[in-house]
Amino acid sequence: MKKISFLPQAALSLLVIASAAFAPAHAQKTMQQVDASIADFAEKFGPERAYLHYDKQAYSPGETIWFKAYVMNEVLPAIESKSFYTDVLDEKGNLLQHITSPMVDGVTNGQFEIPLDYKGQFVFFRAYTRWMLNFDSAFLFTKQIRVLGNDPKTAAARPQTIATLQFFPEGGDAIVGQPTKIAFKANDQWGKPVKIKGTITDAQGKFVDSLRPLHNGMGFFMLIPDGSTYTANWKDEKEVGHTTKLPAAKTSGASLQVQVAGTTRRFQVNYSADIAKANDSLHIIGTMYQHEVFRVSKATAGSEVKGAVPTQNLPTGLLTFTVFDKNWAPLAERVSFINNEDLIFKPEFEVQHWGLNKRARNEIKITLPDSLVGSLSIAVTDEAIGKDTSRNIVSHLLLSSEIRGDVYNASHYFTSNDELMSQKLDLVMLTHGWRRFKWDEVLSGKTPKPLFAKDTSYMTLSGTVFGAIPGQIPPGAAVVLMLKQKKSEGQVLLVPIESNGTINERSVIIFDTAQIYYQFQNKDLKNATLQFMTDRLQPPTVRKTVGRFGFAILADTLGNYRQWLMANESNDIAEKNKIKTLENVIVKSKTKSPVQVLDEKYASGLFSGGDGYQFDLVNDPFAKSAIDIFTYLQGKVAGLQISGNGSNTTLTWRQGTPALYLDEMNSDVQMVSSISVQDVAYIKVFRPPFMGGFNGGNGAIAIYTRRGNDVRNEPGKGLANNKVEGYTAIREFYSPNYSSFNQENEQRDLRSTLYWNPNIEMTSRKPVVLTFYNNDVTKAFRVIIEGMTRDGRLAHYEEIME
Repeated sequence: MKKISFLPQAALSLLVIASAAFAPAHAQKTMQQVDASIADFAEKFGPERAYLHYDKQAYSPGETIWFKAYVMNEVLPAIESKSFYTDVLDEKGNLLQHITSPMVDGVTNGQFEIPLDYKGQFVFFRAYTRWMLNFDSAFLFTKQIRVLGNDPKTAAARPQTIATLQFFPEGGDAIVGQPTKIAFKANDQWGKPVKIKGTITDAQGKFVDSLRPLHNGMGFFMLIPDGSTYTANWKDEKEVGHTTKLPAAKTSGASLQVQVAGTTRRFQVNYSADIAKANDSLHIIGTMYQHEVFRVSKATAGSEVKGAVPTQNLPTGLLTFTVFDKNWAPLAERVSFINNEDLIFKPEFEVQHWGLNKRARNEIKITLPDSLVGSLSIAVTDEAIGKDTSRNIVSHLLLSSEIRGDVYNASHYFTSNDELMSQKLDLVMLTHGWRRFKWDEVLSGKTPKPLFAKDTSYMTLSGTVFGAIPGQIPPGAAVVLMLKQKKSEGQVLLVPIESNGTINERSVIIFDTAQIYYQFQNKDLKNATLQFMTDRLQPPTVRKTVGRFGFAILADTLGNYRQWLMANESNDIAEKNKIKTLENVIVKSKTKSPVQVLDEKYASGLFSGGDGYQFDLVNDPFAKSAIDIFTYLQGKVAGLQISGNGSNTTLTWRQGTPALYLDEMNSDVQMVSSISVQDVAYIKVFRPPFMGGFNGGNGAIAIYTRRGNDVRNEPGKGLANNKVEGYTAIREFYSPNYSSFNQENEQRDLRSTLYWNPNIEMTSRKPVVLTFYNNDVTKAFRVIIEGMTRDGRLAHYEEIME
């Protein structure tokens, strides 16, 4: 892989030559080793960063959350990773769905449908690649999304604000006797800034300085610690008094100050007497995206060392200054943000046809600047619904994803690039922790082995033979596979078995679910079994609480209320259509119904008769379209809540878990989820309590597999088989076409998202023209375009059409 150099070679040479003039001859080899160690670490452990673009910022139960994922590695799209994972959680941390998506050139898309009976106020998204799991979980993409379940006007009152105050000595530690900038940040329990006022006093109660927030609860003051204890005495917005101790100053060490001066960063290192005595020089290294961009060594003849770093040729992003002693032990660290606007582009937007009347047609044209090739996503929504301006693709991938902690209103720092904004952004750098490097590991050259390898190939048909040792697998061994995927013709494959007992048919990519029947060609393997997709990344174990992210009960806006009204009326229309359909059902006889016949045929003992729901899958033409039994039951049983999918499905009924029975034998979710719906004849759901077995106090679900005349003769029946889950099915956003007659178009149109397209592939030479139609109520549209080019440039563009 070609090594990336962020600084021009001439500038880098000047910095290295300058450092050599101060470095003792015996240290030259060590410097070369340090350079090599950092370069090796950056090449092997370049972190990936992810961002999700959503069609809007709030949803109602029953609506679909549409998203587009963008993933970067350093300053380019993450083209090596081929799979992307999205976990959707409820407010208690329970997994609702584990979404797996194929990724091409660092982008993919997907969707999540909020259950119609969902009662929470939020859902929580966590998104990542397999490679990202090797790093601190603080760097995974996370977002909470508002669910407008109840009337926003009657929502519960917001809990009382709890204000906190934190202090951050510049460089990491305050050193006794050395000038130190102490930054501070005041915010509530949800990370929102709060206004404070107060003073700093020493151990004797003597006034030292005032607390003067400069921007969003952040500020700083200068201090030369004398070794005593310092205390902040402050009041929050409600005039409630608080006291907070400042971090204790150390008697030994170094402090680092970095000053923003246009396209230059000036640094100054002050150190205690014992550090000066033990070191004839100090080393200062600058890194961006884990690559070394400058290195300076300075003699410690005086009480401080100073220097300046030109930044006009650096890429946009975080520049980290790290101070080391002569033996390369880190003493201080500080980050500074460089915004050279080189990684940002602006697409051209033009309205070619206005149609703001009811159901009118609109046309917009998008053009990329010269020589760019990229992938864009576009969302067109009702302008009057709420919007989220706190972050976007630019602010997240260039800023928020690189530092710990949530950056409040991160997108604000990219609205301009003047001196005032640079100073505001530097306050963010001072008050947010950053630790990508573990310097002891990097400089030792002994990088740990990653726990998770990159998904460098797509989720193809793979498997592992169990029940046979490698010596039992003869040369040329093979297995016959009969594969049936949804919405595709069946396939018969002869796949070789490797000597280590694995198979991999790279020509077959698994989407949604597939039923696979198999038969070994070799008699030596007659007692063996084949498990498919054993290398598939399983959903991570999640805690029952969301943890530090929490959920703020935010004030409702007029936009949220309008959106809630639109969604509520749409749901009412859909429900009335269901009722009209039911009214057309006419009962012509009182003979035994097919479901009664099935009950007599399959249910016995305490499972027969009783009070419950009954489902005839033999005569249900829609049963075969269900992914599994739990998908088939969703929404069919009042009070039964089904979340998650596959073996991660969770069942809740009356605050408990109903018992599962397969052919009247006690079973579990994993077993039941593996049963093909086409193999099931009859399902009986008993209301709580069910007295036919143990753990029936929360009801029971009895599943009966087909037998006798109900068994369908299908190819492969009788062979060993498995149901396999692959990539989550990606749906297409429905956008009505009112240019021609369609019976469905007769319903009232109250869509709040009028158009969503996550797959706009563009070059600068070919503009794209997009068409969408208005609904029945919208007077103005909000258009949001986000995207990423092949050379790593990012775009966030917003336009109001009215």
